[in-house]
Amino acid sequence: MSSPAVYRPLLPIGQVIVRGRSMEPSLRDGDRLLVHWGGRPQVGRVAVVRLPGDRPLSVKRLSFREDGGWWVERDNPAEGVDSWQVGAVPEEDVLAVVLVRIWPDPGRITGPRRADQQGAE
Repeated sequence: MSSPAVYRPLLPIGQVIVRGRSMEPSLRDGDRLLVHWGGRPQVGRVAVVRLPGDRPLSVKRLSFREDGGWWVERDNPAEGVDSWQVGAVPEEDVLAVVLVRIWPDPGRITGPRRADQQGAE
């Protein structure tokens, strides 16, 4: 599971540190991310989410929205927990959207394309 250590500032923009391997190869353990707390979730973006149970906050990709909330997925199917195990994440538990990686390789976060996006340019 990619569990970020949270540094939540008073401002809506802050940073988190990724912990774990569930978002590899897009994100790695120790990556620092610039996030927008309360930002507008969009399909394909990476977000900080609260998964059900006593799990720490996680960084996951927003796959699609359904009646029960957001379906979130990990980029590394061999690691971590996502909606395939816990179901959709309620809208209020999508806490922040990731803007960019700020360290060690600054820039926009790209990731694997979902099956329904392949061939759709």
